Amino acid sequence: MKTIAALQDLVTAASLDGGPSTAELDAIEQEMPVILADVELLDAQIMTLDRTPTELDKRRIRRARNRVMAARRDLTNLAATAPMGGAA
Repeated sequence: MKTIAALQDLVTAASLDGGPSTAELDAIEQEMPVILADVELLDAQIMTLDRTPTELDKRRIRRARNRVMAARRDLTNLAATAPMGGAA
């Protein structure tokens, strides 16, 4: 009879061999403005969940949406101008 502990090394050894690669960290860094803008939009929306949004709340949400759209536009434009295939 095999024990679970003997099998567990086979299952978990592959998942602990390393963290994100440099390319993955660079991709996250490029997307960080979009991520932060999304968080800001969610914060503005969460504040209005339990009450009727005031005019100030509506303005805050509208501005946060505009920041999300601007960050996504900038990321898309950056990706469109980046060289393909790692060429410099």
